Amino acid sequence: MASERVVVTGIGAISPNGIGKDQFWQNTISGKSGIKPITSVPVELQSACKIAGEIPDFDPNLYMDPKSVRRTDRFIQFAIAASKMAVEDAKLDLSKEDPTRVGVVIGSAAGGFQTIEAQYKILHSRGPDRCSPFTVPMLIVNMAAGWVSMIHNAKGPNLCQVTACATSAHSIGDGFKIIERGDADVMFAGGSEAPITALCMAGFASAKTLSTRNNEPERASRPFDKARDGFVMGEGGAVLMLESLSHAKARGAKIYAEVVGYGMTGDAFDIVSPCLDGDGAARAMKMALQMAKLKPEDVDYVNAHGTSTPVGDKAETAAIKSVFGEHATSHKLLVSSTKSMTGHLLGAAGAIEAAASILAIESGTVPPTINLEDQDPACDLNCVPNKALTGQKIDVAMSNSFGFGGHNASLIFKKYQ
Repeated sequence: MASERVVVTGIGAISPNGIGKDQFWQNTISGKSGIKPITSVPVELQSACKIAGEIPDFDPNLYMDPKSVRRTDRFIQFAIAASKMAVEDAKLDLSKEDPTRVGVVIGSAAGGFQTIEAQYKILHSRGPDRCSPFTVPMLIVNMAAGWVSMIHNAKGPNLCQVTACATSAHSIGDGFKIIERGDADVMFAGGSEAPITALCMAGFASAKTLSTRNNEPERASRPFDKARDGFVMGEGGAVLMLESLSHAKARGAKIYAEVVGYGMTGDAFDIVSPCLDGDGAARAMKMALQMAKLKPEDVDYVNAHGTSTPVGDKAETAAIKSVFGEHATSHKLLVSSTKSMTGHLLGAAGAIEAAASILAIESGTVPPTINLEDQDPACDLNCVPNKALTGQKIDVAMSNSFGFGGHNASLIFKKYQ
C-alpha cells in the first residue's frame, strides 16, 4: 500500500504578538514584539525576570461556554481556541467526516501550572476538602488533546506529546506519520502552553535561563545577538489541520503546504544544555532531509529554534553549518528566529513556528530576527536582521525545535505542487 501524502489545510494561532493566523503573521513580518512587563504574577512573587509574552486580550468565553471555562486550565483553553480557528480556516465540516478517521495529537511541556498553584494555595489555606474536583483533569497535560477531541467529536488516534520545547514539533511530526501510514484522514496537530506563573517563572529564573533585560522588554529576546542574555517566556497555542492529500483534494480544500520531512533525535548529553557542537540537532535535520528526499541546498528558509540563550544559539548555528555547509556559510540559506517577537512558548513553540514557516512559503515573505543589532561572530548565518524579506521564492522551509532533556525535532514543509 502506497503511503499517503500529507498536507496542511488550516492554521490556528494564538501568540503574544497576535491572536489568529492573520494578526499573528502580519505582526510577525512587521517585526512587532509581544514582550511586555508581567501583569499576571504578583510583584512580590516575581523573579529576577519581570517580562514575558503574555496574551492579556485572550478571552476563552469566545470559544467555550462558561462552565467549560471554569473547568479548564488556560493551556487547555488555548488549545481549544486554536483548534477551532484551524477548523474554520480549513473550512472543514466535521459533521460530514467519519469521526473515527479524525485524530488529535496536541501536547504541552508544563500542563496546568496555573491550576497547580491555585489549588495548592487552597489546600493550605482552606483544607483538602475545598480543592476543586476538577483539579486533576485541569492540570494533567493530556487534557488539551482530550478536550479538543471531545469538542470536535474526533474519535481517531488521540495522544499527547511531552518533550519540553520540542513538544509541538513532535506532535506535528507524529500527526504527519499517522496520516501517512493510513491510520487517519485528518489530524489536529500542535501544542499549547500557559507557563507565566510565579513558580514556573521562578524555576526558570533560578536556572539562569531567562533574560533580565527588564527595562527594555521588547528588546529582550535577541537571538544570535552578541548581547543576548537568556530567553523570554511566552504563552499561547497553535494547531495545524493536517489531511491526507486525497482527502483534501476530494473536498476541494485550500492547501498551504505539504509536510515532507520529520527528524527526531536525542542528545544524550545534559538535562538543560544542548550538545555544544550541535550533534543532536544536526542529526535531526539530516533525518528530516533524508525523509523528504531533499538535498541541503533545496531548503530556502530555516525557522530556527533560536531561543536567545548564549549556548543554544551558538550550538544551533554549528548544527546548521554542519548540515548545510556552503549553502549556509555563503548566506544563501535564510535563517530567522520568530522567538525574537513571540518569546519562547515552550511546548507550543514548535507549532507556532511551523505556522510561520508555512506562511513564509505561502507568502514568499521571510520573517525577521528582530533586535539583531550586533551579531555574534559565532552565529554567522544570514539571520534576516530586523526587517522581513519580501518577494522571496520559498519552496522549502525547515522548522527546528529542541528541548530540555536533549529532545530534538526538525520538520520540513514544501510548497504543494
